[in-house]
Amino acid sequence: MTDDAFHLTAHDVRAQEFHRVLRGFDPVQVEEFKQRLSEEIDRLIRDRAQLDERIRGMSEQLKSYRDRERAMNDALVAAQQLRTDAQAQVDRERDLLLRETQAKADELLLESRTEAERILQHARSEEQRLSQGNEIARRQFQMYLASYRQLLERQLQEIAVLGGDGVAPPMGEPQPAQRRKA
Repeated sequence: MTDDAFHLTAHDVRAQEFHRVLRGFDPVQVEEFKQRLSEEIDRLIRDRAQLDERIRGMSEQLKSYRDRERAMNDALVAAQQLRTDAQAQVDRERDLLLRETQAKADELLLESRTEAERILQHARSEEQRLSQGNEIARRQFQMYLASYRQLLERQLQEIAVLGGDGVAPPMGEPQPAQRRKA
């Protein structure tokens, strides 16, 4: 029997009448039994009502917990997605910064090399210019010395001629001025 097919209340038990037959049941015992049975049915109905109320409360609480769990799962998924997105953004920014830094380093290295080449070329040009200047100065100095020597030799010859004997000192013999140079 299902619950819907047979529904009995405590009142139904109390109101139930039995027909008397010879040698039938003791009416007092039947009444006592009916009373106990109706009280038990009342208790069972109250217990069931309490259990139904607890089930409703627990069902609502379970629904609330499931809603919270769903919300927490959604929040967790959103947080994980946010973390993934943030990590991807950090990775992109890091890669961009690395590329920019590498490009800047390459640019600075190229500029440094270009500047070093320019300075080296300038130094070589300056060295060549100074070397040429030194060579010119050396030649001019030697020409000056040769001119001065010729001048001195002529003056010595003139002094020797004017000095009276008319004989010029030999060229191979060092003169006092030449000794100082040597």
